[in-house]
Amino acid sequence: MELGAAALIGMGLCAAGFAGAAMGIGYIFAQTIETVGRQPNAESRVAKYCWLGFPLVEAIALYGLVVAFMFMGLSIIYI
Repeated sequence: MELGAAALIGMGLCAAGFAGAAMGIGYIFAQTIETVGRQPNAESRVAKYCWLGFPLVEAIALYGLVVAFMFMGLSIIYI
């Protein structure tokens, strides 16, 4: 396999990071809604950790985007 083709396949595989981040963010907010539904008085404490966890999970998607751009640079050089 040529290096350019491998770089294009790598760009496609970076999309798995986006899917994982989307599932993680959905899980965070689903559990927040469930917890607030069970204990409404804990909303302020739970929301704080929810908004703290959201950017940490979103950073995974941004790392995947950076790696995809790095692979895109390789594919431009070697094609």
